[in-house]
Amino acid sequence: MFVGPYYNKPSQEGLYQHFRACAQATDLPVVLYNVPGRTGKNIEAATVLRVAEEMENVVAVKEASGDLEQITRICAQAPDGFEVYSGDDSLTLPIMAVGGVGIISVAGHVGGELISDMIDAFNSGENDRAAGLHQRLLPLFTACFLGSGNPACVKCALEVCGFPVGGARLPVVPASTADAEIIRAACVKLGLA
Repeated sequence: MFVGPYYNKPSQEGLYQHFRACAQATDLPVVLYNVPGRTGKNIEAATVLRVAEEMENVVAVKEASGDLEQITRICAQAPDGFEVYSGDDSLTLPIMAVGGVGIISVAGHVGGELISDMIDAFNSGENDRAAGLHQRLLPLFTACFLGSGNPACVKCALEVCGFPVGGARLPVVPASTADAEIIRAACVKLGLA
């Protein structure tokens, strides 16, 4: 997975050249990761599509821009075989509705079976069931991204659910007491803890 470079805020041409060089350096399948909230720069739809068209081993994008219009454009114009994954748990179902194929998930570490059920329901045409699962999961999705941040919140959720994953390295610190209570409540409500 190749994330957009952070700090430099390269131009779209710079992003294209960066991903081109990275893709040419490997024979492995490559997934682009667009997460402007962490990198400070959006990989625009035209850039994703250009890379997808020109680099055979770039097979997918994990889209966490939150821009459903941009994501729809990528889904609509991507070459055959290029897949679009949600990079934001709470947008998985809407992204699938416009042509995405699933999620590369944070909350999936905790509620993976339920998320898988939601995706399967959508793919089976059980839209009401998929929407219901999405609505049930929303508190968990929110809990994984509280003020304490990711990965602190998901590590806390895993601990609550009986998976002793250990602490984090600085600058990440454990979830606050208030956030831990919200996380615990979300996990208990889903029957995960």
